[in-house]
Formats: sequence, structure tokens, C-alpha cells
Amino acid sequence: MFPVSDQNRPFSPWQLGAPLYMPAHRLDLRDIANGDKLPQLRSMIFCTEDAVLKFEVDSCIRHLGLCMQGFRETKGRFRFIRARNPEVLSRLLDLPHIERIDGFVLPKFTLDNFSAYFDQLQGTSFKVMPTLETRDVFDAEAMRELRQALLQEGVDQRILMLRVGGNDLMNLLGIRRPRHMTLYQTPLGQVIAQLVTQFKPYGFALSAPVFEYLDDYETLQQEIRQDLAHGLIGKTAIHPDQVPAIENAYRVERSDHDMAVSMQDSAAPAVFRMHNAMCEVATHGQWSDDIIARHACYGNRELVSLQDYKEVTI
Repeated sequence: MFPVSDQNRPFSPWQLGAPLYMPAHRLDLRDIANGDKLPQLRSMIFCTEDAVLKFEVDSCIRHLGLCMQGFRETKGRFRFIRARNPEVLSRLLDLPHIERIDGFVLPKFTLDNFSAYFDQLQGTSFKVMPTLETRDVFDAEAMRELRQALLQEGVDQRILMLRVGGNDLMNLLGIRRPRHMTLYQTPLGQVIAQLVTQFKPYGFALSAPVFEYLDDYETLQQEIRQDLAHGLIGKTAIHPDQVPAIENAYRVERSDHDMAVSMQDSAAPAVFRMHNAMCEVATHGQWSDDIIARHACYGNRELVSLQDYKEVTI
């Protein structure tokens, strides 16, 4: 968890891995939270929003309260709750043992509900992941205004990453990702590129949207490569079988790690050639930081084929 004493400890969003979304009324929620089930998970998100129906919200909150009584402290395993709205966040914060989770995902996040969320979190140690998934995302000026609000002192330190709600954004466009096509082959590709340029230069990490097909490993891998090319982190998983598929793709090429380490060497020249690539310390510095952080979490990419991706039932 992220106790108050760890607020200023360096944290890489890569440590969250591929967060697994699950409805907050799952009967095995406590076992998953503690790692007795699905021990491979680095992070998980218990959802009280789109993954549950409106009439189930009250029972989900009660269920979370009961399960949290049995949550054990875990290392390297992060637990979040996706609050349905600010009112549900208030109810969650009142639950006993709520300090046993690490933070909250804030859905449909805009300037309109900014204060309703963040005013409640003052004086707590919870980290948050606001989700960009409303019409405002298509408005560059609205995103600039939101960015300025998020950069306020006391707010920016609380944010682990901004989540990109791919399916909600596509719903606003009246489309769904076609099979065998990546998000970057749809109108959402240019939207993601715009969000990257709006937020990443200001220090915000952005997540990669879900891939909703469970029987198309090849396209999933293509999309992850494009996620990485856009600088996106932590692709959300909707099924446990997606977690190793995503995280294996996050392993680092040995040549990239070699170059990143060399750029971090204080004795490195300003520009040098390595692995038939130009390495320029001044312009590749942030890339090398990211590669080293990613390597610390996932290691080198091995020259072995991954197990074929299997069709499974959610």
C-alpha cells in the first residue's frame, strides 16, 4: 500500500503492471486481493461503475466493506477501487479498513467533478487514477484546462496516472473497435496521440485502453507495440489470461537496455553510436529513464515464443 510515510517515495507507474478490472461483488474478491488467488497480479481494480448494474451498487459497497476486514498487507501488489461517482467515493471513504486499499480510479473525470472528488481526498494518503472518457476529451482546450487543474500543488503528487477510457470514448463516437484491428486504426488513434502530447510533457503517465477480444493474441500484441510507441503504460486487462500476455510484451529489448544504461553513465559522450543507432544523451534522457524503470519491473525480453493466447470465458 501507499502509507503516508511513503508519499514521497519514488514510484514508477510500470510497477502497476496490467491492472485487472473486476466487478466489486465478486465472491472471491478477498482471495484475489490477498494473492491467494491470481497471485501473478501486480494490481487490481474493484469496479463499482460500469462493471456492475445500478441496483447492485449498495450490495457492492457492503461486500467491499466485509472483504476489506480480511485484507492483508501485501508488497508489490496494489489494490484500487473504481468509485462510481463522488457520492459513492464518500461512502467508500467511510468504510472501516478503507486504508487497506491503495487508492481510487475516478471515472468520467472532468473539471465539473474535480472538486467533488479531490475535496474528499484531502488529508488522506490515497493515490488516484482519473479516467479521461467524456466528450471533453475531444476538446483540446478542455484538456488544457484540466491539465492545469491537475498540476496544482497537492493534486499532482496524488496522481499515479491518467487512465484512457477507450470503450467509453468509442461509445461517444457510436463505434466499436472492429475485430483484428488495433485502436490506432480507428478514430481513437488520433485522440490518444493528442492526449499524449497534452499530458506527457507535463509529467503525467497515461494508461493504455483495454483490448476486449479474448481470442486474438496477434492483434493484442500489435496494439501493445503501438501503445508503447505512444508512451502508454499499464494496459488494463479484462481477464487474467491477458495479464501475462501484456506484461511479457513489456519486457525490454537487450539492445534498448544497453543503450539506456550507457546514456545514464556520467562519462558518456554527448552523442555516440551503439547497436547501429545514434544515442544522444540530451534528447534521449527521458526515454532511457523509462526503459530502465520498465526493465526493473519486467527484465529483458527473452527469445522464446509466448504460449498461444487461448479463448476463454469471462
